[in-house]
This record gives sequence, C-alpha cells and structure tokens, in this order.
Amino acid sequence: MTDIDECYNLASELVLLAGEIIQDSINKKKTTHCKSIDWDLVTEYDHKIEDEMIKRLIERFPSHKFIGEESVAKNGLPKLTDDPTWIIDPIDGTTNFVHRFPHTCISLALLINKKAEIGIVYNPVMKQFFSAKRNCGAFLNGKPIQTSHIQDLSEALIAMEPWLAKDKTYLVSVYTRMHALIQGTHGIRSLGTAALTLCYVAMGAVEAYHIEGIDAWDVAAGKLIIEEAGGIVISTNGDELDLMIPKVIAACNRSIAEQLVELFKKTDLKSINKNLY
Repeated sequence: MTDIDECYNLASELVLLAGEIIQDSINKKKTTHCKSIDWDLVTEYDHKIEDEMIKRLIERFPSHKFIGEESVAKNGLPKLTDDPTWIIDPIDGTTNFVHRFPHTCISLALLINKKAEIGIVYNPVMKQFFSAKRNCGAFLNGKPIQTSHIQDLSEALIAMEPWLAKDKTYLVSVYTRMHALIQGTHGIRSLGTAALTLCYVAMGAVEAYHIEGIDAWDVAAGKLIIEEAGGIVISTNGDELDLMIPKVIAACNRSIAEQLVELFKKTDLKSINKNLY
C-alpha cells in the first residue's frame, strides 16, 4: 500500500530543489531547441530537473511508473495504468523561463488507480507553492485556498492561451471563443503556463481557464488542486476530462463551467455555419 504522506514529503522536497535550479538559472543564457512545433521550447534545465526527479523517485519507490514531459518527447506517451504513476512537468512555461517572464513553475502529481492523490505546483520566482492531497484541501504556501464564489459568467475573469491560435487546428475556435468571452465577461488573461493558471483558478484569482492542445503533465497536479479548492475541471464538451488528451474547462464552480460549455457550443456552431457559406 502506498504511503501518501511519505510520497508527499519527498515530492515537496524534490519540487523545492527543482525550484532552486530555476531560480539560479532564470537570468542565465540558456540553450534551447524546439520539439515537434516551433514554439514548443525546451532547455537543458527541463532535462536536468526531470532526470533528477525520476532518479530520486525511483530510488524511493522502485515499483512506481512515470510520465514526464521530456521522457515522453523522447520515448512516446505510455498508457496510463492503475499503478502509482508520477506525472512530471519539470518546467511549465518554458518560453516564459527563457524570456525571464516570472510565471514559470514545476508541476508534479501522483496518480493511483488513475486518480490524483497528490498535486504540487511551484513557482519559485514568485514564491508560490500550491499543494493538495486528495480529501485534504488545497493550499498556497501552507494556507488554505478556495475558488471564487462568482456564479455569473458576465462577472467572471477568464484565462485563455491565445498562442494556441498558431496551430491551425485551433485557430478558428480560439478566436471565436475569445471574441465571445471578451463580449460577455469582465475580461481575459493569459499567463503562458497551464499548471500555474489552473492554480490561479484554485486561489480565486480568475473564475475559469480554458485551454486545449496540451498534455497530461500540464493538468494533472492543477486539476487536483482546483478540485480540493472547491472547483471543477471538465472537458470542453461538458464530459468528464480525459487526462491523457485534455481539452480543459477549469472553473470555480459548476455554474460557470456549464455556462462556458454552452457558450462554446454556440460559438463553435456559428463558426462552422460561417465556413459552410
């Protein structure tokens, strides 16, 4: 049987150590290269952090499995099983990190039976340590956090990632959805890091976050943190989220989530009809 507290203590230690690497290197010149697409950057520090995390976790938990952003880029995406599985994003917001933009973080989650038991997201530049254990609440620097109580989308602040419009797959939907949100909410914000933005939903700084075209390591930890803070994370179409192919609506409550689902259905239908004629 997995000792969740033991796992959490080691995870916290490793994330804090990774944070020291980011702090020490954010102002240094970095060697970067692109992965599958020309804006998906990776640095030597991404590899260094992930390799060290996996090494330390294997030493303590040799039977556990791992899904890490950089190892997946090299070896392909493994199937998620019921076995204890660590999902690692060594630097979420690598482009921010390269440009010294202070919104960058480490994301680490432990899943057992395909459910997150531990989620940690740490921005070492801003000293924001978000954490959650299942059924134990969500915390920022050790203090409890809760999602916003706003119920009406017209009063909400929404986060999105307009850079996704670089991908032609999402171009039309991103623009049409953003336009609808600009008209019907208090505004839109973008941080350039999915894991950290999910935590901003958890702490009540934004009411919702919508993003597609990302991966399990971007979402796994933040999803648990939001849920433990009182929020909800579902698929864009309103179904249960598929963690391995995440199309995300993360919201402070079910009311806001459902309003976003309905809004996107309408905007997507309009864009389809426009393209037909």
